[in-house]
Amino acid sequence: MAKLRHLAIACKDPDAMADFYIKAFDFRLVRSNDGPLAYGHHLSDGTIDLAILRFKSDQIGKGMDYTGLHHFGVLVEDIDRAADRVKENGGRHYMDQLEPGRTGGFEVKMYGPEGVLFDIAEHPWTGSEALPETAKAAAD
Repeated sequence: MAKLRHLAIACKDPDAMADFYIKAFDFRLVRSNDGPLAYGHHLSDGTIDLAILRFKSDQIGKGMDYTGLHHFGVLVEDIDRAADRVKENGGRHYMDQLEPGRTGGFEVKMYGPEGVLFDIAEHPWTGSEALPETAKAAAD
């Protein structure tokens, strides 16, 4: 079974926002990055990766001033099977992590209904929990 493991928030000041969530909820800082897609910090509660990011391009069609929930990520057993199922149900491909100059915790970015952006990956995001062994064993 796929598991929600990643949430990304678009913001103007990732440093201040990350500091707020660390102090308010005792989340831990697990990684900071400044890549071609965004600058920011990844926090975790041990189960989910919370990315606090200032994006460098408009991936969701809301403009560069948009702040708020940007996308989510789903951890899956089989990336190809998951991508095929998304497409079979009306979703569409946006980008692959392996495209030149791309970095991040995702393997594939896709759009779902109403243009909602999401990531799918076979590996946990930084600081997030792996799939339960029973789910992995059932996939084999």
